[in-house]
Amino acid sequence: MGRKVKVAVISGVCVAMLSGAGYGMYNVASALGGVGGTGAPKVKTGPPDKDEVADTSRAFFAAWTKNQPERAATYTNFPEDAQQLLSAYGDDAHITGVRITPGTADGTTVPFKVTAKVSYGEKSEPISYTSKLTVVRGVTSHRPLVDWAPSVVYPKLEKGDTLTVEEAATPQIEAVDRDGRVLTREKYPSLGPILDELRERYGDKAGGRGGVELVIRHQDATEGETAADTTLMTLVKGRTGKLRTTLSAGAQAAAESAVAGYTNSSVVAVKPSTGEILAVANHRDDGFNAAFLGELAPGSTMKIVSAATLIDHGLTTANGPAPCPPSAVWQSQTFTNLTGLTPNEHATLSESFARSCNTAFVKFADDVHPDWLTNEAGQRFGIGRNDWKIGVPSFDGRVPAPGGPDTAAGLIGQGQVQMSPLNMASVTATAMTGVFRQPVIVPLSLDGRKPATAQGLPAATSQQLRAMMNRTARSGTAAGVMGRMSGVIGAKTGSAEVDSQTKSNSWFTGYRDDVAAAAVTEDGGHGIDASGPIVARVLRSMG
Repeated sequence: MGRKVKVAVISGVCVAMLSGAGYGMYNVASALGGVGGTGAPKVKTGPPDKDEVADTSRAFFAAWTKNQPERAATYTNFPEDAQQLLSAYGDDAHITGVRITPGTADGTTVPFKVTAKVSYGEKSEPISYTSKLTVVRGVTSHRPLVDWAPSVVYPKLEKGDTLTVEEAATPQIEAVDRDGRVLTREKYPSLGPILDELRERYGDKAGGRGGVELVIRHQDATEGETAADTTLMTLVKGRTGKLRTTLSAGAQAAAESAVAGYTNSSVVAVKPSTGEILAVANHRDDGFNAAFLGELAPGSTMKIVSAATLIDHGLTTANGPAPCPPSAVWQSQTFTNLTGLTPNEHATLSESFARSCNTAFVKFADDVHPDWLTNEAGQRFGIGRNDWKIGVPSFDGRVPAPGGPDTAAGLIGQGQVQMSPLNMASVTATAMTGVFRQPVIVPLSLDGRKPATAQGLPAATSQQLRAMMNRTARSGTAAGVMGRMSGVIGAKTGSAEVDSQTKSNSWFTGYRDDVAAAAVTEDGGHGIDASGPIVARVLRSMG
């Protein structure tokens, strides 16, 4: 009896010890993410579920409204960037009393409304706006996190932007067109970044006085320099100065309306007799002023410069030979024409230009020296020398002299040739008048700017270009949008292939009387498909 009891006691101790050991082992296994040590760690994958979206956004909003940028940033997938901007929101922009009202989530996206106040000294103004955030699964942490973007904090913020309250270094301006009509970003959205630049450069010359403002401070990612601020709110009013521009409110309205129908489109109109810019419009989600700063292959619109090169170097004339075979080979690279273009071995330059025959121009590559096109663009048309001073930043075109296969490609506006609509509108103006006049958007006299200069074209070359462009507009590839237009007209179509796109970029440039305009529509197809109607609408508005 005594022995049995002893054994029982020992057995009980062993059971207890084993039970304790088992509990400890279970805890260790649990800490490693398994169950009883038999499974791999369980990790959530896929999009966050409804509860995760709600919990994450709620925690982020709570930290934000309490002005805890460091804590709020921990709920994002880019905490360093988030903390920097959220800190500036409270410290530099002086935005306090933040209240956030979430809306109904759409999957993993949560819309919300922010109400707060912006303060400067004893001055305080309310601010209210809507934004949204999206919750994603962390790549390594697998936590639900706010997918960070500056637009979460304020919808107009982009990468590199920040918010700040500052005493304006330059006064507000009231920009007016050539006839004294007021130009606002509300009525003409494309002018927003241009008005910012004009204010930055000329606000102190327009007779105004600076105030105190809440602004977006931009960082130009391409140049590493600060771009002009965008004003969001005026806390202490200054005195607004008046700045006269060369723009035409009528042409600007037409340009805005024309690009609205075509995504990723830009257009510029200039006055050939003076170089004055009459209109500039962009329809882009990114807000980029591609009309002035775009760098794209111009396709066959470049044949204006190429034709001038051939004429000026005595290789042919408008009525001279420029055969249009079905294909042409240059240094093992084969060039073809647009589908449907009938070859003509007896074509003149005028005919090949009007029908936009690529092979006719490529066939001249044997005779064209590598630097001829570069020199023609720079010396005759003022292109590619980086010396334009239009009044705001602009790209002045690029026509390098690389030799090799790009000699032929450059003649048809491909290869390394890069242009903006502003460049091509200027090329068209020079072809029409024979004189290069650097485009301007504010008078040179405003700040004593010295314009870029170029030789311009021989009278005979200009006359032949006008005849070829008129033929293109009346019966060539541009006739579909220009053929019935009154006045003295001319045009050139273009399409530029881009490797990453399903369709080519659509280019079109033309003139009517004393207005020249050029447009590009990325992924828009042939010149007549998208950019042609844009240019035609702008030209008709000035009739």
